[in-house]
Amino acid sequence: MAAEALARLAEERVDHRFKGLPPDAMGLTVGELAAERRNLFTDGFATPVLALSAERLAHNLRLMETYAERHGLAFAPHGKTSMAPQLFRRQVEHGAWGITLAVPHQVWVAREFGIRRVFLANELVDAAALRRLAAELAADPEFRFVCYVDSVRGVELMNAALKGAARPVDVVVELAAGEGARTGVRTEAECAAVADAVAAARALRLVGVAGYEGEVPRATPERVHAWLRRLVALAEDFDRAGRFADTDEIVVSAGGSAWFDAVADVFARIPELSLPVLKLLRSGAYVSHDDGHYRKLTPFNRVPAEGALEPAFRLWTQVVSRPSAEQAFVNAGKRDAAYDIDLPLAQVVRRDGVERPAAGIEVTALSDQHAWLRTAPEADLEVGDWVGLGLSHPCTSFDKWPLIPVAEADGTVVDYIRTFF
Repeated sequence: MAAEALARLAEERVDHRFKGLPPDAMGLTVGELAAERRNLFTDGFATPVLALSAERLAHNLRLMETYAERHGLAFAPHGKTSMAPQLFRRQVEHGAWGITLAVPHQVWVAREFGIRRVFLANELVDAAALRRLAAELAADPEFRFVCYVDSVRGVELMNAALKGAARPVDVVVELAAGEGARTGVRTEAECAAVADAVAAARALRLVGVAGYEGEVPRATPERVHAWLRRLVALAEDFDRAGRFADTDEIVVSAGGSAWFDAVADVFARIPELSLPVLKLLRSGAYVSHDDGHYRKLTPFNRVPAEGALEPAFRLWTQVVSRPSAEQAFVNAGKRDAAYDIDLPLAQVVRRDGVERPAAGIEVTALSDQHAWLRTAPEADLEVGDWVGLGLSHPCTSFDKWPLIPVAEADGTVVDYIRTFF
């Protein structure tokens, strides 16, 4: 069923929904277009067009697979980064335990494409979504689903909506990263109260504890390690109290894309508990990495001996106006490029098939459909040149492009990634 759903993506027709594709490809299926192995630069692709590097994508998948193995971690990368079932499949093929998601729609996408294990990093209290979840669990005995709980009220709402469900929903108590952090239970005493509520809820089963260290206020390695030790201690306390008696493994989960080295360090020291421990890492931005936010924050900067992720995105744009020696405009803006954390970075210029560094070129602002470029005296830039932009923040890059070419280093497009936001 999963293979069939993925195969159907190749049967989709290329049409007006998909940006940047060659105009003469309209009417072909995605699979037919991929089989032509067109060149991104010479075979009709229209700017702006976002491309993923085939080689860098493969490198990042391998690197995090080996990292998780080396540190004894199960891996459920956050799928909200890409919302791309083809990438979910590749992540699972590279050893992922399952996929982390954030909201019900994302779960349904993952289920449509055969994902058997889902970790929902959120409390789910919508009654309609819970009823559908119960139906999914009843229909597929191999479907494993785990989600957060962070309040007694939430537990009560979940239990009411799931009344009569064939299988209980597995939940983990979310420990907040600190006062003023995002979601989660603020104190250990409140965590115990939520766990008591779960024990009284026939439709739920407590299987562990979890949280997100990326929300630790004024994060430093010391503060993040301290919070992670609190999370592990909470699991130990719950285990001593017999709160995991109804499960066969204890889930302890954390891990965004900025502190997974701290997670690996602290989780390596989890003591022996009464049941096997599933040490679940959830970092997601690694799949494409980036040229800004995560390039600066990646834990591999602190542990370079473990490898390095490679930015896989490049947004190709074209100079459409050169009104002065100090200014130029390219034809991609907020509709095409992530801008919520950093502006895009001008990296390379292509003219007549020759690519060179974008010396003296800086993106200073974005309009809806234009990027504003400041050009220094050394900038050699003309109307018609292609400018390749590096992007910051993968999660808001993928969501602007429903079909993304995957190109090899020479520009040969070997695949197309379909996203579902």
